[in-house]
Amino acid sequence: MPTAPAVLAVDGPAALDWNAVAQGITAALRDRGLPVTVLDVRERWSSAAVERLCTPPADSDAFFLPLAEFEMADLFDDTPSVERPAQGVLLVFGPGAALCSPDLIWWAELPKRYAERAVASGTLPVGANLGRPDTPGELRSLFYIDWPVTDRHRDALAPRIDRWVDVQDHRAPSSLDGTAMRATLAGLAGQPVRTRPYFNSTAWGGHWAADKLGFEPDDGNTALGYELIAPEAGVLVGQDAGAQVELPFQLLCVLHAEQFLGTDVHRRFGTSFPIRFDYLDTVGGGNLSLHCHPREQYMRETFGWPYTQHETYYVTASEPGSQVLLGLRQDTDVDLLRKEVEASSAHGVPLRVEDHVQAFAADLGQLFMIPAGTPHASGAGNLVLEISATPYLYSLRFYDWLRRSTSGVPRPLSHRHGFANLDTDRRGAAVVDELVQQPRVLREGRGWREEVIGALPEMFYAVHRFVLDGTSPAEDDTEGRFHILNVAAGDGVVVETADGRHHDLAFAETLTVPASVGGYRLVPIGSRPVQVVKSLVTPS
Repeated sequence: MPTAPAVLAVDGPAALDWNAVAQGITAALRDRGLPVTVLDVRERWSSAAVERLCTPPADSDAFFLPLAEFEMADLFDDTPSVERPAQGVLLVFGPGAALCSPDLIWWAELPKRYAERAVASGTLPVGANLGRPDTPGELRSLFYIDWPVTDRHRDALAPRIDRWVDVQDHRAPSSLDGTAMRATLAGLAGQPVRTRPYFNSTAWGGHWAADKLGFEPDDGNTALGYELIAPEAGVLVGQDAGAQVELPFQLLCVLHAEQFLGTDVHRRFGTSFPIRFDYLDTVGGGNLSLHCHPREQYMRETFGWPYTQHETYYVTASEPGSQVLLGLRQDTDVDLLRKEVEASSAHGVPLRVEDHVQAFAADLGQLFMIPAGTPHASGAGNLVLEISATPYLYSLRFYDWLRRSTSGVPRPLSHRHGFANLDTDRRGAAVVDELVQQPRVLREGRGWREEVIGALPEMFYAVHRFVLDGTSPAEDDTEGRFHILNVAAGDGVVVETADGRHHDLAFAETLTVPASVGGYRLVPIGSRPVQVVKSLVTPS
């Protein structure tokens, strides 16, 4: 806390109650006997720059925007400057505050899952989107403008942040000294890390996670389970639950890229963590929408993301008769499919999906490969572990089972994007042979084996599985590239690293093993066989 005349900048994303944050910090400073003057840096934004950079054009796509490429500084005509106060503290707050050459930089952040919920529900004050101080918040701007720009700004500041402020409760925020924050992340970069899990609710969601894992959903179901989605994932630090601070997982990749990702992965993906693990829970729920994801060139040119959204589904749990929809039938007439999708979208005509897309039994332990452009959906009654490339905002929907939004209108579909990316060549038997692969033993030891359960030349990552049938540990080594582990069956494992660290990993939990860990062992827990799914970036 400054004790002499100083400029204190409190920077952070737009999706905060900034007035409440500023009032809380001002009160804390004044309690220490310091005179405080306050400046909202948003008053220094250029109205012309805001209109040009942050306001989607009236004719913009209703579903997606290209990822914003501008920098926080571009919101100002000139680098913001302030006069040092004659006494006390000048508190400069808001997105971009750190650009004013302050004496101290604090970063205030609301974890993204809470920010998304607050923007969707309208509980944040007007001005919850970057550069739009006089308008209500909206999710499209949050995803495609606010987060890319703010994350780059935060990442650039990370080596200089003097204090991290977690404002999940703006009335009683938790905080961590910047030096301690960086030391904590440096330690985490050399050991296995588990991110904070979270389940979101959607119209199609089920109840498996609520019933089996004890999650208490806010909106009736546990649809989307955030195990590891790098742009949103957080790591809890702190021994005392009342004083824990959640730090972005992404900072591990920013501050310790080669150590955490590995040299080759860092060279290919920069500081972007390229694989995500999440759950899609439709047990007791409904089918996911029929959709595909952008192919690589389309992703780059239309949406601005440098790599595309290849996916896989691993069936962790399923009800009798449940299915996964994947790939075109051999006899699919794409023109007829397009005509029927358009009729469904425009007039609410039901689509007979099975006339066009293949259906497969959702057998436990089966992995389904879903390269970009492949139509797919997890059917009702499944818990699938989605092991995918990190981009996650580009579901190009053909059909959503005539579901309606909370306001009662049919959910809009992005089928024009979908047909622009539909892979019409991979159909029929090719889908079975290439996308529904059978396990291949890679190596084995006493009481265990490692299988390759999914790999394609066009996909930059592979999915393996350890099967531990006895009590003997399985041996592995990162060999210079991170691994992600998930216990898919059995009671769990203890992950033992070569430097003597131990990490318990229970059923349905996910752990990231940084590249720097090197050798490690999986020691099975309990008497039942254990299966551990592993994903890694394949050599370039």
